[in-house]
Amino acid sequence: MSTQTTIPGTDEAWESGELGADENHIGRLSPTELSAEATLIQDSLGLQPISIRLEKTLIENFKAIATLEGIGYQTLMRQALWRFADCEMKRILRNMASDKKEQERVASASLSSKPAGEEIPKAA
Repeated sequence: MSTQTTIPGTDEAWESGELGADENHIGRLSPTELSAEATLIQDSLGLQPISIRLEKTLIENFKAIATLEGIGYQTLMRQALWRFADCEMKRILRNMASDKKEQERVASASLSSKPAGEEIPKAA
């Protein structure tokens, strides 16, 4: 009969490495299980794999920056794309708001410049 030490499953045991660090208890996933796990993770994070062609130097630059930042280069690329998309959306919305204000100003100015007695058309 073998004696087995049981470590209580507490957060502290996981954080300290008492649990989850013994190679004797590592399980291996089959390629099918691994693919299913990857799909589950991607779906839960809302990620979609894509294929894109980029210049080698651009990828090398991202890898160098990512190494200095201590993150993966694909994570860095995702962050850069988010920053760009956020800034572009803000710029587009600012321009749309500015255009609308200008249209309202022009419409207001044209209404106030009508001669007395002339009928002012109703807004649609």
